[in-house]
Amino acid sequence: MQTVDLAALTTQQAAALSSAQIGAMNTLQIRNLETDDIAALRTAALQGLTSDHIAALSTDQVIALSTAQFAALRTAQVAALSTLQIANLETADLAALSTAQVVALTSDQVVALTSDQIAAMRTAQVAALESADVAAIQTTDLQAMTTAQFAAMNSRQISAMSTNQIANLETADLAALSTAAVQ
Repeated sequence: MQTVDLAALTTQQAAALSSAQIGAMNTLQIRNLETDDIAALRTAALQGLTSDHIAALSTDQVIALSTAQFAALRTAQVAALSTLQIANLETADLAALSTAQVVALTSDQVVALTSDQIAAMRTAQVAALESADVAAIQTTDLQAMTTAQFAAMNSRQISAMSTNQIANLETADLAALSTAAVQ
């Protein structure tokens, strides 16, 4: 299919695309898909997106993906999201990621998360963060975390935190840490 043909693609036709058809597209063709077409893609079709395809998606295209579509992304696809794409994720989309997908996030991607996104993470997601990722979180973003999120942290994560990060924790957050987490 030529790039010019994609402009005439209806949302129904986009919904019928297979993962093989998506995978056969070049990055320009992916970039030229309308946001409605992106939103109409079946989760199985998204498996055809390569890391280059993911990186080529505009912020609007990424925002158009549903929570179910985000949850269906492979870990390599999540790792391919740019920091700008990550910073624009809906909180529900971020919360829908599996712990394996969260582990796939790079430290740069974690730094790009907003306070609202950090606060929306499930406790299992927080527990899945690499210690380097926790160390990279801005102090103001750490302050957005809930007491339950801090309670889910392990000793490797706590040890990775800077003195400044620790000094800016709320008393309730410190109290929520398990004895094992602070040893």
